[in-house]
Amino acid sequence: MTVLRAAQAWLAAGDSVWMATVLETYGSAPRPVGAMAALNDRGEVVGSVSGGCIEDDITDWLRRDAQACRQGMSLTYGVNGDERARLRLPCNGHLRVWLEPAAPAVLRALTQRITAGRLARRALRLSDGSSTICDALPGEHSSLRDENFQHVLGPRHRLVLIGASDVSRYVAPIALTLGFAVQVVDPRTEYLSGWPHPACELVSDMPDDFLQRCPADVNTAVVALSHDPKLDDLALMEALRQPAFYVGAMGSRRTTDARKERLALFDVPPDALARLRGPVGMDIGARTPPEIAVSVAADLIQMLRANAAEAEFMNTAHEAMHAPAPSHAGACHVLSPPPNAHVFQP
Repeated sequence: MTVLRAAQAWLAAGDSVWMATVLETYGSAPRPVGAMAALNDRGEVVGSVSGGCIEDDITDWLRRDAQACRQGMSLTYGVNGDERARLRLPCNGHLRVWLEPAAPAVLRALTQRITAGRLARRALRLSDGSSTICDALPGEHSSLRDENFQHVLGPRHRLVLIGASDVSRYVAPIALTLGFAVQVVDPRTEYLSGWPHPACELVSDMPDDFLQRCPADVNTAVVALSHDPKLDDLALMEALRQPAFYVGAMGSRRTTDARKERLALFDVPPDALARLRGPVGMDIGARTPPEIAVSVAADLIQMLRANAAEAEFMNTAHEAMHAPAPSHAGACHVLSPPPNAHVFQP
């Protein structure tokens, strides 16, 4: 959203704006497929497709000739050792980038879907730059196939911290750095007072009330860190019944076993209890609040990567099962627009 909103603001200010998107990566690449950057004619960049060097190269080119990219084009970087060294790309890594003038209607359609909490899929045909935008299905991911690029964008991952405890105060800044939207829920106002991270949303509701009002979806993690069994259990009873990708609670193995027994008494089913990550965090021998925070962040990352790998495997299998029969050489498979999709021509 930061990249999309920056592009919209620049366009509103009268700047010329371009969007760069990673189409493919080979070997070691600094940014994944689907990573985006917005660039304007004043040399400003928001987002990243390479970590900086490729953005600098594109920006320098566009500032010398703003008419150089009047329609979408595919650019490949790092095809030889000299270029990889110049751009400081990782060993044997090169990538393909789609560069196009920013289209207000495309930015608006994507922003509207993401702001509403929906996954968006932009199907881009590289041959002419036309695209279709519709809702994406859970598990879909950005990919290139037969010169047709599927770009999946969605809302930020959300981390709900139950309790404004010492551990929460260390988890929050790490999560913010990782791109999470962080909400801290604690009805104990004395704990919320003096919270040191203004980028977090502070909520003084009871945790079960909050999760009923703002339920956890597949992009949400809920971590109970309040040190108060009543608050933690109320949160977990709701979170474990919702499709959160991660639900964890701080405490020893003995505490976790006792917690599961209590939750079972409140009719939390066994399959939901099995989802509880407890003791929370990756086992790195953490003891202090900062160490526990690192272990929690590591476990969140591991879960996100595992889910992404599983989704990619399932999508690849689905595409293989439903791939059309090959026709003549060089043919491109172009999907028809879904119902209610927005179709854009360059």
